[in-house]
Amino acid sequence: MPKTSARLLSLLSLLQARRDWPGQLLAERLEVSPRTVRRDVDRLRELGYPIVAAKGPDGGYRLGAGTELPPLLFDDDQAVALTVALQTATATGAGIEEAAARALSTVRQVLPARLRHRIDALQVTAVEAAGTRPNPQVDPRVLMGLSAAVRAREVLRFDYAPVSAPGAPDDAPAATPPRRAEPHHLVTRGGRWYLVAWDLDREDWRTFRVDRITPRTPTGPRFTPRDVPGGDVAAFVASRFQGSDGPGGWPCRGEVILDLPAADVSPFAHDGVVEELGPDRCRLVLGAWSWPGLAATIGRFDAGIEVIGPAELKAAFAHLARRYTDAAAGGPAGPTTPPPGR
Repeated sequence: MPKTSARLLSLLSLLQARRDWPGQLLAERLEVSPRTVRRDVDRLRELGYPIVAAKGPDGGYRLGAGTELPPLLFDDDQAVALTVALQTATATGAGIEEAAARALSTVRQVLPARLRHRIDALQVTAVEAAGTRPNPQVDPRVLMGLSAAVRAREVLRFDYAPVSAPGAPDDAPAATPPRRAEPHHLVTRGGRWYLVAWDLDREDWRTFRVDRITPRTPTGPRFTPRDVPGGDVAAFVASRFQGSDGPGGWPCRGEVILDLPAADVSPFAHDGVVEELGPDRCRLVLGAWSWPGLAATIGRFDAGIEVIGPAELKAAFAHLARRYTDAAAGGPAGPTTPPPGR
């Protein structure tokens, strides 16, 4: 490679590594004169790189934002990270699968052989969680519009499609009036996108599914951001999916002692609490949407179980025991009395 071309690539790599570079420092790093740096900067500008120069004795250079995307340089770790991200884009629900595949092909073509071999050996397939329905796709333009409103702190006006009733046509018009909300965070969870916002009409925090949002234009006035309950948007969203904003979250929560080491239980306890009671015993506090569901979840552990409480959990174990006994006998399951509560 000619020396000048190699120096241009080195200069571009330096400009991408940090925001501001004093001209003299660039000259020292490249082992050239400040005049040569100025000429190289002009060459990069001719190639489409928007390099901004600051005047004065402490003047320097900055790689700015332009109207087009010029060629970029990535180090080895960045190239591998980009490849993994593009391969898993199918699970984001953002409707960018085709664009991600084309981007991956473009990146691969320009990689050196040593990196191409690493990437070809790293084949990642994004798979939906077992037992779940396919996630609805989100229009990338809607994502960009919501993100812009979050960043600009502008009130959103949007139509929010209700959940379709069985047998209802997909294009049935929404019967609800437009919503007004202060958008605070755009988050993704389990392959679905959600907007965390303060609902102005209901005067409360809400999580809206983005695939059901149709933004209206123009947006509303600017607002002063509020604090998300608890101060942590991730914890707030997680609590919403557990059915409650209070401590613990789940509507049904029970405590048992398992004849298993805590180390064997912890990896499968999810958001439960595991306390070691000895080398082969531990205490497990876990939650679920229903008492039979909680009992079934605990029953997955192949160990002795002592129910500490509450009474609803004990009744759920008895309920499942009768059902399993009927199943083991091979005959039709007889009527059983459901446990109290949920």
